[in-house]
Amino acid sequence: MLMSLSRQIAYLFLLAIPIACVAWTITHEEVFREPREWCKDRSQNCKPLVARKFFYLFTCEYCFSHYVAAFFLLITQFQMLYEGWRGYVIAWFALIWMANIYMSFFNRLRLDIKHENVEIAIEQTKVPNNK
Repeated sequence: MLMSLSRQIAYLFLLAIPIACVAWTITHEEVFREPREWCKDRSQNCKPLVARKFFYLFTCEYCFSHYVAAFFLLITQFQMLYEGWRGYVIAWFALIWMANIYMSFFNRLRLDIKHENVEIAIEQTKVPNNK
């Protein structure tokens, strides 16, 4: 039985958080830098097209979020609007969309913080003019 629309929306907003977290962490954070750099190299230097595309998935948060969302659908059995395969497809794309909105907000927040830190560092290096 399908849950109410308000509950589906709540699940959408909540499930997108760990999807965004996993996709962002693997594709951007320092803890996965070495495997990500190896995948980036393989995505540029493998001969077969399929291999290049496979390794590229681990360097792009948008691409990787598709697979993370599919994994979360598999373990949660979350469906939206319809029961069955149509509900899974709609939930899958909705989760991807929402997770990517979260990642965009997070990226913007990090850029703002980095910009503020640079401004503070510049201010601190200025020598006061004593006249």
